[in-house]
Amino acid sequence: MTVVTFGEIMLRLGPSGHERLLQSAALSASFGGAEANVAVSLAHWGLDSVFVTRVPAHAVGDAALRALRAEGVRTELVLRGGSRLGIYFAEAGASQRPSTVVYDRAGSSVSEIAADAVDWPRVLSGARWFHLTGVTPALGPNVARCAEAALAAARAAGATVSVDLNYRRTLWSEADARATMRPLMKHVDLVIASEEDLQSALGLEVPGVDVGAGHLDPESYRDVAARVSRELGPRRVAVTLRESVSASDNGWSALLWDQAESALLTGQRYDVRVVDRIGAGDAFGRPHLRVGDGPAAGGGAAVCRGGRGAQAHDSGRLQPRERRGGGPAGRRGRLGTGAAMSASASRIGRS
Repeated sequence: MTVVTFGEIMLRLGPSGHERLLQSAALSASFGGAEANVAVSLAHWGLDSVFVTRVPAHAVGDAALRALRAEGVRTELVLRGGSRLGIYFAEAGASQRPSTVVYDRAGSSVSEIAADAVDWPRVLSGARWFHLTGVTPALGPNVARCAEAALAAARAAGATVSVDLNYRRTLWSEADARATMRPLMKHVDLVIASEEDLQSALGLEVPGVDVGAGHLDPESYRDVAARVSRELGPRRVAVTLRESVSASDNGWSALLWDQAESALLTGQRYDVRVVDRIGAGDAFGRPHLRVGDGPAAGGGAAVCRGGRGAQAHDSGRLQPRERRGGGPAGRRGRLGTGAAMSASASRIGRS
């Protein structure tokens, strides 16, 4: 199965442990980005994972591609050009101090990509799935047009299309996000979002929900998922929610809505354990999934409750694959908030 993702890969710089930015003299360097991390996670699961982006034709761009290839991601369709790779500085939170992400990505190579730079019909020929996040169209009008062309080509090629709304207020306003993302939904099969994303990027409120006060109405999540499907077109909706106990202790859950195959999802339960220290929606973690009672008639939604994670890992960096067996080719894949859902519901250090 070939999966294609399109987005920006960035240089990730961060202090060790729970130190503040520039508290120590050294910052560790790695690479990450929403779609790039999805590509890596899927490659770990043995899928034919193809990443499309644009990186500069210099040593930093070369290093980014080597990092992807080292994780099994195909990069032969990556464009070269522009002057710089985007950078983000990631500071891990501690206890009640939230994590922080600072972007330095203006003028990056992919943000200056031409709208028609990618031959999407050729790229997506034979692909079974195409994945995008709302971060990519937020990088600029040319990138947004390129992303729209990709979605249309994926739909024409018969590929399943998923979009994680992943709203980032530091990249664009709610008005700009809605003007761009709502029209794109007609190309999408699966949309993934938190209730904040639904409001900010699509303008859809979740009534009766006050996350800050801890008041949640599961029926409201179900209703807004059905509304996304009914009004904007995606036949599947995953509404995600993260319980933030502290900067390093998060519970994760989701409600899945399937308009066309409602009986398939109803009555199923999945348990997922994830820790996302940065909370930027870019983490990987080993899944703990359990399918429960199986199909039941009617409904169309399943609540997926996740326990709190006890496994720490860094957000936003391309994680090295494990070699202890299990999974394709002797690799034990890491699936996290990126691969299954590219979840975007974190509230710690949300930028």
